[in-house]
Amino acid sequence: MRILIDTNIIIHREANRVINEDIGLLFNWLDKLKFDKCIHPLSIEEISGYQDENVVKTMKIKIDNYNQLKTESVDDQLIRQIRQTDNSRNDFIDTSIVKEVYNNRVDYLITEDRGIHRKANLLGCSEKVFKIDTFLEKCIAENPELKNYQVLAVKKEYFGNININDVFFDSFKQDYDEFENWFNKKADNISYVCITDGNVKAFLYLKQEDKNEIYNDIEPSFPQKRRLKIGTFKVTSTGYKLGERFLKVIFDNALQYNVEEIYVTIFDKRDEQLRLIYLLEDWGFRHWGTKTTDNGVEQVFVREFKPTPNLQQPKLSFPAVSKNTRKWIVPIYPAYHTELFPDSILNNESPQDFSENKPYRNAIKKVYISRSINRNLNGGDLVLFYRTKFNGPAHHTSVISTIGVVENVVTNIRDENHFIELCRKRSVFDNEELKKHWNWNKYNRPFIVNFLYIESFPMPKVNLKKLRDLNILQDAPRGFEPISDVKFEQILIEARANESYIID
Repeated sequence: MRILIDTNIIIHREANRVINEDIGLLFNWLDKLKFDKCIHPLSIEEISGYQDENVVKTMKIKIDNYNQLKTESVDDQLIRQIRQTDNSRNDFIDTSIVKEVYNNRVDYLITEDRGIHRKANLLGCSEKVFKIDTFLEKCIAENPELKNYQVLAVKKEYFGNININDVFFDSFKQDYDEFENWFNKKADNISYVCITDGNVKAFLYLKQEDKNEIYNDIEPSFPQKRRLKIGTFKVTSTGYKLGERFLKVIFDNALQYNVEEIYVTIFDKRDEQLRLIYLLEDWGFRHWGTKTTDNGVEQVFVREFKPTPNLQQPKLSFPAVSKNTRKWIVPIYPAYHTELFPDSILNNESPQDFSENKPYRNAIKKVYISRSINRNLNGGDLVLFYRTKFNGPAHHTSVISTIGVVENVVTNIRDENHFIELCRKRSVFDNEELKKHWNWNKYNRPFIVNFLYIESFPMPKVNLKKLRDLNILQDAPRGFEPISDVKFEQILIEARANESYIID
């Protein structure tokens, strides 16, 4: 397996001081799996022009640790078209790097560069281009016996019960002189934390603010609104989609407190901060301005919480969805139900069996594989998931458990390998199971529905008996079945759904 590694990752890996601890975990996996670590010849040119002379000297010594690509593939028409938009030498090099995975000279490319990821989308090879965290997810999903963590659970915890001396908090201490004092004063406040083997992997503190909050240090000034402030937020790369899991916590709190906006103030000095900014931007946060403090100037990012639903890119307005779309109901077997929707756990299932030790459990973005006759779903369509019978008659144990919103549908799948690559980042299935799905019927290949997980309905959930009594459904759905607006409304009422995320 040949893995092409982008320039900045190599620079940070070989620097004399640790800049990005996540890169150490990445290279640990690359070594474990005996992957061939490759470097593009133009990356060496970039490194030679790096401002830090110590890094350049170190890299010239350590460059033999990588397999330098001996040749470059030829530019085809699509590559030449992309080069027309390159405005600098760096842009040109980025195109040359992504070209090698596009032309199958290497198996995968790992890069944190958003521009390269955009080019991969244009070239139709985005499933082979990974960020550090998503590549770790791939490694864990395909090699579960080699994963470092058995359980990664997010829980509420008082500040006072968390070890402030954990190295996780060192970056906060560097950025904020008053951090330790502030942290100790919050001893009786609730935070969200993920602790594994005694080490903190992620931390989140949220603060509800009313319309009377004063924002003298933010420019431009905030208008009066009910807001949720992301007070402290950090996630280390583990390959378990903790960033998405914590985003779900943020959005759930915003729903609970019925706020108008969510905002965060954050420095943009380190890679970990930039990655967090990119994650927030991917989910609809936009740069507002700056906050000036004694510690320096922070960037301010704001997200309208209930914007007009974006049907083409639902995650930009998540969890806000539109009523003016089609509605579907689809079955899901018990064996996969709580694997995909841990928050939908039912009374007859054991919580101990569903700790968040697999990437897809933490994700908001998920995959549903189907051979349904109906394949014409669109972005923004709403889907109700019907868990089929479990240890009892369908009448009582089949239930409507969860609602999601469609991102997109993929029907143009080239072959088995392409199918596995498209599913790998979000699916409950391992590679062998995915192969079985693909080959089950060669005359009816599966398609993929990418969707966002919005809400698990409270217990008790609406079962088949109730659906029959209300004349909503008589039998379990087979594939994606459309339902009327009237029946959809009935289900939401019976399910006691939090309809505040549904925008007229």
